[in-house]
Amino acid sequence: MGTILMGGLELGLILAVMAIGMFLSFKILNIPDLTVDSSFTLGCAVSAIGAANGHPVLGFLLSVLAGMAAGCVTGFLQTKLKIQPILAGILTMTGLYSVNLWVMGDKPNIPLFGKATIFTPLQGKLPALFEKLPVIALVLIVVAVLIRLFLKTQIGMSLRATGDNEDMVRASSINSDGMKILGLALSNGIVALSGALMAQYQSFSDISAGIGMMVIGLASIIVGDAFVGKGSVGRGMLAAILGAVIYRFILTFALQLRMPLSGLKLLSALLVVLAISIAAAREALAKRRMRNA
Repeated sequence: MGTILMGGLELGLILAVMAIGMFLSFKILNIPDLTVDSSFTLGCAVSAIGAANGHPVLGFLLSVLAGMAAGCVTGFLQTKLKIQPILAGILTMTGLYSVNLWVMGDKPNIPLFGKATIFTPLQGKLPALFEKLPVIALVLIVVAVLIRLFLKTQIGMSLRATGDNEDMVRASSINSDGMKILGLALSNGIVALSGALMAQYQSFSDISAGIGMMVIGLASIIVGDAFVGKGSVGRGMLAAILGAVIYRFILTFALQLRMPLSGLKLLSALLVVLAISIAAAREALAKRRMRNA
């Protein structure tokens, strides 16, 4: 049972990294970015290729740059070619499928069993149950702290303002297009980092690894909001992290109840619907209380 719970926690923290990336696009920029499904796979592919060739750390870092490049493409389609955000994400996601295959050498999966990964240095130094948790937790903390600090800078404040009121930002002589491209690049870079973690954690990369990650990220953010509530940026990031862990534990328990793997995507969709319903019910209740008052 302890192994199952630890596995659920580790996977939840990996998904929490992705949720932070989606928090930037979905909450800060107010853009539903569908690039996520393929940028996650891109991170898996680049990380796996690096580890397979004996350079796990290099592959891990290059995955971030690859994800940022994918985000820049989506941002360029939105801002310079004036393509609707959802369609721009779909176009980049579709094109990345071929890119991901090319990165993986036209192979549907890359096994890493027996290869060194970023988790290898801790093997034998900690109990087997806790060998991977410190690395995952460290990556999550570093990403969360750096993004929180970045959003307090002048550029970060401009990024937040672009998501809140783009017209006002343009009137203030801030390049809103540049802010969108930057935000989407950071978002997809973090998502790809999550994919890189996942590939080396599971010791393989698969071309279908990112399918449904958009829904998982939204589920994490919305479920977290339902428990933590909306508020400051820091609170929003905490909600995304907590939501990802709760989401993963729900799936873990569902699997322990012998739920078929084919039903996990349906469960994910139902969780999003339930979380949105809870949030809507809370808002309706608050409005009713105000009217009664």
